[in-house]
Amino acid sequence: MAPVLVITGPSGVGKGTLIKRLLERVDGLSLAVSATTRTARPGEREGVDYHFLSVQDFERRVAAGEFVEHAVYAGNRYGTLRSELQRPGRGIVLEIDVQGARQVRETLPGAVRIFVEPPSFAELRTRLAGRGSDSHEQIAARLEAAAREMEAREEFQH
Repeated sequence: MAPVLVITGPSGVGKGTLIKRLLERVDGLSLAVSATTRTARPGEREGVDYHFLSVQDFERRVAAGEFVEHAVYAGNRYGTLRSELQRPGRGIVLEIDVQGARQVRETLPGAVRIFVEPPSFAELRTRLAGRGSDSHEQIAARLEAAAREMEAREEFQH
């Protein structure tokens, strides 16, 4: 198995942008495609942005041990299928939440874990609202989750 790099932090901090730049600059690095039960956002593609699964299929795969990590975030299930870690190359990047990163710490102790912080909560609120895909209630829930996640930043190596 290739080395694993875990990138985590609150929703809207720029993990995706950071990872995109990393993938552009490091040959042989690939991004594990996460599985989720949430509805696809406009422009998202199956197998590229996420593996979009029904709740029933997700739960079946959890029971079968097919996930290296899985968690509930903002009312939806997310996880990384073990098969994603078998991608060829020099390394695999996981973009996951704090719950998932804690599981990876236990299941893959050699993984490097990085926590990305927002510049400020005001900026985080602006970024989440700017997506245009979440309701006010969903944004509020994401901000509450961000506050909890920030408390865990000391658990990460970087």
